[in-house]
Amino acid sequence: MIKRRKTKKIKVGDIFIGGNAPVVVQSMCNVDTRDVEKTVTQIKALMAAGCEMVRLAVPDMEAAGAIGKIRKKVRIPIVADIHFSHQLALEAIRQGVDKLRINPGNIGNEDKIKEVVLAAKKKKIPIRIGINGGSLEKDILEKYNGRVTAEAMVESAMRHIKILEKYKFKNILVSLKASDIERTVEAYELLAKKVDYPFHIGVTEAGTSFRGTIMSSIGLGHLLYEGIGDTLRVSLTADPVEEVKVAWEILKSLKIRKRGITVTSCPTCGRTQIDLVGLAKKVEDAMQSIDKDIHVAVMGCVVNGPGESREADLAIIGGKSVGLITKKGRIIKKVDESDLLEEFVEEVKRF
Repeated sequence: MIKRRKTKKIKVGDIFIGGNAPVVVQSMCNVDTRDVEKTVTQIKALMAAGCEMVRLAVPDMEAAGAIGKIRKKVRIPIVADIHFSHQLALEAIRQGVDKLRINPGNIGNEDKIKEVVLAAKKKKIPIRIGINGGSLEKDILEKYNGRVTAEAMVESAMRHIKILEKYKFKNILVSLKASDIERTVEAYELLAKKVDYPFHIGVTEAGTSFRGTIMSSIGLGHLLYEGIGDTLRVSLTADPVEEVKVAWEILKSLKIRKRGITVTSCPTCGRTQIDLVGLAKKVEDAMQSIDKDIHVAVMGCVVNGPGESREADLAIIGGKSVGLITKKGRIIKKVDESDLLEEFVEEVKRF
């Protein structure tokens, strides 16, 4: 049983982050925020995949002004991603955004930061302090001889936390993202000893779907197993829907959250006499449209098949051009390979 780190509980829109709230899955739109319809369409696709909070890039005032229109069309907490301009943050607040993601050090002098903090405080809008390894302050970099270390990232985070706390603002989340696993994990571990604010976790610039999924699974899986992480984004150079799918698989694999059907399948070997690779992929695709909290398995032969089928609610055990379908480890039918997928999906729907 994973014991989660104790943190403050922060309200974002109609959901909570931290405390005893579930770990929240989020993503970020990659379409132009100024295009309201495209943004809304993508948000709805993300929601269908299980996204619980979505971040929007706000590069200019037109994008900030679009937030209110988008807000009216979707029921999901919206986060405004702000850089370099406190005026964009203020406009996002006026437009009804649910959370701000800022780096206080890059939106202007302290008077400007104060203005944003007080506006957010008045509207009870939380602020995520987003520290990225690639954009640390020059004086901190000089202190660490130009190296972006975990300690440097934590020092930057503490500096920004103190700025917000100076104005009695504690509705804070923090992220510390580097493009490698070691620094990311170390930074979160160090900051976890210093503050009790909720953490948004992620490995930034993780890569394409293949590499990014591996990087994120190792990095986020490590942190989550330690109980660190209250909301997460899997950063992929891909359709953001893929980010959400990977995030859920990480959480489901660690038994932190449940959503939909869990599919396990065995590796292929020389004993397999059905198209196991093709069948497993088709089963996985078919299960995505079925909203049941069950475990199914696709096994290639009788070596591990019977044992694994006992662990699953429903399973396929491959034979020579046929398959056995089992329910709670008990054989319920023998089916020709050509009909196996259809018959199995029907059994899943009836379960």
